[in-house]
Amino acid sequence: MTSLTVRFTRLPSNPDLPLPERATPHAAGYDVRCAETSVTLAPGEIRLVGTGLQMEIPEGVECQVRPRSGLALKHGITLPNSPGTIDPDYRGELRIIMQNLGREPVTLGRGERIAQLVFARFEAPAILLAETLSETGRGTGGFGSTGVS
Repeated sequence: MTSLTVRFTRLPSNPDLPLPERATPHAAGYDVRCAETSVTLAPGEIRLVGTGLQMEIPEGVECQVRPRSGLALKHGITLPNSPGTIDPDYRGELRIIMQNLGREPVTLGRGERIAQLVFARFEAPAILLAETLSETGRGTGGFGSTGVS
């Protein structure tokens, strides 16, 4: 398996925070941190939170943005579009769409881990309009049509 390199730059307002990092050597996700001084999410509120980072992802790779389980369990914080996808041609600031599903306001401080990034290769297939599709045993059955194992 080839090794990937993702290049990051820090915005001028973010010279002190670390680059995304894995909590353990076998972790799939890279933690990213809040670059804002203080962000308070009221119950139900959805907000865009800056990380102070920009990145260059190799062609054929996406960056999936996912919630952190600790924030979800302790405070009800999630990412409503999870997993969010960052395409390899995006060069703007990495900002995280966060939502408070809890009953109390939650304040996130500068440097707090707010999300994780998982990198995955993807295919970009040709799209073809067809007159018919091949038949399968399942056919058009969906939404529980295969039963419970």
